[in-house]
Amino acid sequence: MGCDGGTIPKRHELVKGPRKVEKVDKNAELVAQWYYCTLSQEKLSRPIVACELGRLYNKDAIIEFLLDKSSDKVLMEAASHIKSIKNVIELKLTDNPAWTGDKGNTKGDKYDDIQSACFICPVVGLEMNGRHRFCFLRNCGCVFSERALKEIKTEACHRCGVPFQEEDVIVLNGTKEDVEVLKKRMDERRQKSKSGKKSRKSKAAETAIKPEPTEDSPKPSQVNTEKDATVTKSGEKRSIAFCKSTAVNESASSSSGKESKNVKRPIANVEKSEAYKSIFTSHSSAKRSKDESSNWITHTAYYF
Repeated sequence: MGCDGGTIPKRHELVKGPRKVEKVDKNAELVAQWYYCTLSQEKLSRPIVACELGRLYNKDAIIEFLLDKSSDKVLMEAASHIKSIKNVIELKLTDNPAWTGDKGNTKGDKYDDIQSACFICPVVGLEMNGRHRFCFLRNCGCVFSERALKEIKTEACHRCGVPFQEEDVIVLNGTKEDVEVLKKRMDERRQKSKSGKKSRKSKAAETAIKPEPTEDSPKPSQVNTEKDATVTKSGEKRSIAFCKSTAVNESASSSSGKESKNVKRPIANVEKSEAYKSIFTSHSSAKRSKDESSNWITHTAYYF
């Protein structure tokens, strides 16, 4: 059969009926969510961060995504809500002591245990492999299993002691319902932060414009003198005298400064000795008679 140039029909061509929808392998989906970065599709490696919707990323991938300002940048749905590095929280994860990593199956001749994970819950010890629900606290970034938070109910973190509320608990890789709830909380927090910034700016503008002092308001000098007058009697006299003296000195210094600009100070007539006066040529001893003066014949002033 088939040598005459015909074709052999396949089974789906012979069997008529509705096609079955191919189901996604749950194990492959869990591995993609819990072992690989949502943005770069690379293996998760520390430092690991999570967004407010509970998705896991490599911090390097988020930084590269935010620094890329090119027009060809493809805005992925997984990172469309991340506007700055403040929108992600670095996670504090607990290592699994039983995790061997990729070293256990380097030759490919061993079975890979999908249920084993790099990290565990520090309280209960469950592995973070997607089989159990895990959460992290937005205030500190510590990661716990949901069972640990339900069984041991506290208002502070089990690991670092930072207080938290129910709204600060974010489910990692949750269902569609969990993502919708987290998205509403995220929008509310961002609206509150915007309104808080606006109120701070308005307050700063009000403080910058200070009201001018009125005539009825006491001057600072009057307030100071009244405070000084409340001291003992001896203190009153001293403070009042000090105020008067300072006022007089200030007025005298101001008036003297004005006069000094316009009036020149006379040179004091000091009596000087004859020895001091004889140094200068204006002294009588330095003057010479006509006989002692030089002429065109003599070389020096004195001739014999």
